[in-house]
Amino acid sequence: MRDILRRLEEKREAARRGGGEKRIAQQHEKGKLTARERLDLLFDRGTFEEWDMFVEHRSTDFGMEQQKVPGDGVVTGHGLVGGRRVFAFSQDFTVFGGSLSEAHAEKICKIMDQALRVGAPVVGLNDSGGARIQEGVESLAGYAEVFQRNVLASGVVPQVSVVMGPCAGGAVYSPAMTDFIFMVQDSSYMFVTGPDVVKTVTHETVTHEELGGARTHTTKSGIADFAFANDAEAILQLRRFLDFLPSSNREAPPVRPTDDPADRNESSLDTLVPANPNKPYDVKELIAKVADAGEFFELQPDFAKNIVVGFARFEGHAVGIVANQPMVLAGCLDIDSSRKAARFVRFCDCFNIPIVTFVDVPGFLPGTAQEYGGIIKHGAKLLFAFAEATVPKVTVITRKAYGGAYDVMSSKHLRGDVNYAWPSAEIAVMGPKGAVEIIFRGDLKDAKKIERRAEEYREKFANPFVAGSRGFIDDVIMPHSTRRRLCRSLAMLRGKRLENPWKKHDNIPL
Repeated sequence: MRDILRRLEEKREAARRGGGEKRIAQQHEKGKLTARERLDLLFDRGTFEEWDMFVEHRSTDFGMEQQKVPGDGVVTGHGLVGGRRVFAFSQDFTVFGGSLSEAHAEKICKIMDQALRVGAPVVGLNDSGGARIQEGVESLAGYAEVFQRNVLASGVVPQVSVVMGPCAGGAVYSPAMTDFIFMVQDSSYMFVTGPDVVKTVTHETVTHEELGGARTHTTKSGIADFAFANDAEAILQLRRFLDFLPSSNREAPPVRPTDDPADRNESSLDTLVPANPNKPYDVKELIAKVADAGEFFELQPDFAKNIVVGFARFEGHAVGIVANQPMVLAGCLDIDSSRKAARFVRFCDCFNIPIVTFVDVPGFLPGTAQEYGGIIKHGAKLLFAFAEATVPKVTVITRKAYGGAYDVMSSKHLRGDVNYAWPSAEIAVMGPKGAVEIIFRGDLKDAKKIERRAEEYREKFANPFVAGSRGFIDDVIMPHSTRRRLCRSLAMLRGKRLENPWKKHDNIPL
């Protein structure tokens, strides 16, 4: 027995050492934590239960039988994050560069399968050189097994990927199929083909960071939802983020106590919208002033800035926020903002998270670039997402709600449960000036007549009362009472039950 216990401890120690002290030191020199240090930060102290510590690869080619490390380059298991069960895998770059082998993939698949059975989120901490070349197709098969589980888990349990090092080639598709992707600045990157291949094929010279770094994916591609300064900040913010999410699609998000009164008035909101309809204001100020304690976890803050999405709480309950941002492109919807918001709305609907929508949208962005880029189908994604959603939906129109964009932004016609408007709301097919120029084409040369017609149109349509008279707006509310009215509406809707017609799955305009 003593001999077995000694060998057990030796195996455990070998697994904990990973690739050895030298490679651990190299990891630290790059400003990166090791796989186990990351898990220590993620999980509540003393709660992590590791699985498959003794698993080793089975490859015998290229001398691999002489190079075996217990754990095979990934640490897997489960524990508590904020007191709730979470499954995780953390790739160990010190062991074969974190490359994925058949055994490595089997470890990841095992915890994903268990997470599905018990209904718990899956977190992947990615730091890998990709497929283990020495194993050939067995490694590729391992990736496909992981991909299959990403698909099966989608909409059942939340999946979050944190890219904390390289993630290239086929490895990128697993994070891409998860719900959210976080990255670390200057030390993580994602791309399908690396800079060398790009140079060979297209003759472009580009660095790893330019091609697939955190800045690229949070500002240009929209692949990543957030970039953090270092590993520690990424993990700590991940813990905060998970607190907004339910454990599975069978549960509601956690409720957290708050001292912020539900009936709190915010008088500064009465002057938030400028008198000049062409002057912008920051919708994030509105969000901060109505949410519990001003807390808002914004996602993709540097991509498609003309729309704002993220999580807040009302009376301690998690809520998804979607808001047009008048500070950028006047709040117009375009290709990127439609994709960004549609993806977020569908996540909220998957996981029983109510959606609050703040509307100030003059329409869809015009231009050949948008039309050639497919704005018709991309805009339809957002429309489809709101129309399909069965979770509670509360909408507040703060100013402009013009044309098809009015319909798209969680209107009453897309089964909005409660739709409010501020007195400053303008709900019409288009702005007064554009409308008059079409209706009264023959009077275009008479500036005074045009202005008079525009004022007539403004009085007729550019206000919330016509929509209110048809029941498309449930009430016109004072801005200072917005938090109180939202809290009441969300409380009323907590028992909502609504089901879409049975179908195998929908066919969203991808």
